[in-house]
Amino acid sequence: MSDLGIKYTDKSAGQPEMVLVFEAIKKLMIPYAKGSLKLKGGDGGQVALISDKPVVIEGRKREDIWFVSALVQKGYVGFYYMPVYMNESLRKKLPPELLKTLKGKACFHIKKADSQLLGQIKEALQLGHTCFKEKGWI
Repeated sequence: MSDLGIKYTDKSAGQPEMVLVFEAIKKLMIPYAKGSLKLKGGDGGQVALISDKPVVIEGRKREDIWFVSALVQKGYVGFYYMPVYMNESLRKKLPPELLKTLKGKACFHIKKADSQLLGQIKEALQLGHTCFKEKGWI
C-alpha cells in the first residue's frame, strides 16, 4: 500500500484469525476518522489514522502526525499506538493486560480478538485522542 509510504507485503493471506483481529481493531479506529484525522489504508492488512494538521513538536515542523495504525504481521496484529510513545504518563493509565502485549515503545502485539483486550484498546484510543487534542495535534 504505497499511500502509507511503507514497504510491506500483505501477511494476512493464510492467517484468517489475524484478519479477524485486524478488522476488530480497524472497527474501533473508524469513529476517530474525522476532522484532521484521516483513515489511510484499510485493506491489504494495514490501516492508519494520521492527522494532516501541520504541527510543531519539540521545535520541528511536521506536515502530519501518526495517531494509531494496525498492521497484520506473522502471528499477530501490530497495533501501533503513538500516544504512548509521545506521552510516557499515558502508559500508567493503560490496563496491565494491554501493557503485557506492548513490545518496544509503541507496538502492541495483539494475537486474538479477545473482548476484554479490544475493550482496553477502545479505552486507549479515547485516552490517546484526548491527549492529542489537548496538545493541539488534531
